[in-house]
Order: sequence, then C-alpha cells, then structure tokens
Amino acid sequence: MNAELFDALDLLEKTKGIPVDYMLEKVEAALVSAFKKEYGSSSVRVGINKEKKEVKVFKRRTVVEEVTDPKAEISLEDARQISKRYEMGSVVEEEIKTKTFGRISAQTAKQVIVQGIREAEKSNILREYEKKKEEVITAVVTKRNDNTGDVEVDTGTSTAWLTAGDQIPDEVLLVGDRVRVFITEVKREAEYGPMVTLSRTHPNMIKRMFEADIPEIADGTVTIKSIAREAGSRTKIAVFSRDPEVDAVGACIGNRGMRINAIVDELRGEKIDVINYSENVEEYIASALSPATVLEVEFDGERSAKVTVAGDQLSLAIGKEGQNVRLAAKLTGCKIDIKGVKS
Repeated sequence: MNAELFDALDLLEKTKGIPVDYMLEKVEAALVSAFKKEYGSSSVRVGINKEKKEVKVFKRRTVVEEVTDPKAEISLEDARQISKRYEMGSVVEEEIKTKTFGRISAQTAKQVIVQGIREAEKSNILREYEKKKEEVITAVVTKRNDNTGDVEVDTGTSTAWLTAGDQIPDEVLLVGDRVRVFITEVKREAEYGPMVTLSRTHPNMIKRMFEADIPEIADGTVTIKSIAREAGSRTKIAVFSRDPEVDAVGACIGNRGMRINAIVDELRGEKIDVINYSENVEEYIASALSPATVLEVEFDGERSAKVTVAGDQLSLAIGKEGQNVRLAAKLTGCKIDIKGVKS
C-alpha cells in the first residue's frame, strides 16, 4: 500500500500539478489526525521515506518514574521490556500499523487528504489566472441565466461568470458561443476558490486585442497611445509608428480592412476609429475628431481647446448625442469646445 500511495501521488502531480511534497505533508497531517482520533493522544511521529516509498506511524511515550498519563508516558520497567537501552527521560517509539485504525479514524484521514487536494487545486487555478490577469483569453459559454443575462464560461482553467453588465450592450451570448473576454481582477476566495472578474466592455480589452491581432503592434513598431471606449457603440484608439516607413493607421486597418474588421466582428459591430497620435496637441485633437474635418484648433496650453469646423461638419464633429466629441476629449485628455462656421 505504501508503494501504491507514492505512485498515486506521482500521478496526482502529473495530472493536476499538485507537488508530491505538498501532498506528503497532507498525508502526514491526515495520519496524525487519525492517530488522535483512535488513541486520543497527540504523541505521534510520522516517518516518510520517499526513496523507500514508506510511510510509518509511531506512537511516542516518555519514560517516567511514575506514570500519570498512559497515553503519553511509560514506566522504565515497561520500556526496558521493549529495549534495554531506554533510560529515564527517553522517548519510546512503537510503530502503529495504520490498518488498525478504525473507520472513523480512516474517514478523518481521508477528509484531510481530500481537503488538501482541493486547496492545492484552488491555488493552481489562482496562479493560472494571475498569469493571465489583464489579458484577453478565449472562453466558451457553458450556461446562461435567462433572468439576469449572466453567462458562465469555460476559460480552459475553470469556469467563471461573465455578468450582463460586463457584456457588450445588446449582445446575447448563447451556450456554445466562443467569445474573447478580458480578465480584470483575480481574488482569492477561501471557500469557493479564485473569484475572477471578466469583462467584454473594458477599454483595455481593445488594447490587448490590437496587441494580439496586429503584428506591427506585437513587435513594437506601432504603439498604442490612448483608448477611449463606449462599449457596444464606438471606440477611438490613437496609434503611433516608431518607423517612418510604417503607416500606423494602415497597419491596424489592414488590407481592405481585414484586420480591423476581425476585431469589429468580435465586438458585435462596435465602430472603431483608428487615428494617428501626434505630439502636436492641435494635430492630435483634429485627428481625434475624425471623421469630421477640422478647420482650426486653438489650444490654451493647459487642457482645453476651441475647435472650428465647417457648418456642414458640426453635427459630425459632435456626433450623435455628443459621442464623437466626448470620446475625442477622453482620448486626448482635453476639454473640447466646437463651433461651426459657414463654408
């Protein structure tokens, strides 16, 4: 049985990533618990020999002149019946065969080991999620709550919930759908394992998708300077090329829009404006108001600008319900006032 135990622990390490040494600690704790249950004493030593694949349990009693606690003490006379070498104060160890443990004791040991496995699995899952924090992963919808709109997804590490509030507005995710999600937060929860917060609305989801899908961003040739997003409706992203020969906007859009369209499709048709970042604030603000054409930008040197556009461009510059100028302001970090003039 000893050899079988070690073989099982080796298999556990290979299949679940739970270290053998960790589980041996749990086995030791389990045997101590079983011993206490069986004998009502904590005077015990568990000897584990990994090389010989042996686990032994020893009852320990101290040699005393007068025994007051038979569970923890033994007389010199009785000790010398075991071995002549014992003296007063010596500790006598007697091996206890674990097969003599009763059903309740064995059940106690089993519970300790099972709990140890669960704790290790939770720790492994936590580590996996912590590696992926603030990254985009692909998940599969496994369950849907029609009352709340929340969906459970299989992330490949475990299952987690994507709340309706973290889904793109008006999207309906069904069981079997494959979706990309952004891991915003990972917390350790004692009872249920890691608490993972997923999102499809976070602005950094756009950033990670561009980094993953656009080679020029992945290799550092093109960098993302800023993102402003209203999930499900529109996003503006400012990019900059470190190489004068590489068009930052063109790299993100791709041939015939193939690159940007793949991201838009994943986001259920959310519009994405890719603009050139500029150190020149006036140029940057003018680009941020795309697709409107800007005639003039007056920047006050702080964080405010007055923008002039042709009269027929005013509604385009402001956008529906002020969305275009609102996103441009978020993108540039500037307050923007727009006025139209007759062309």
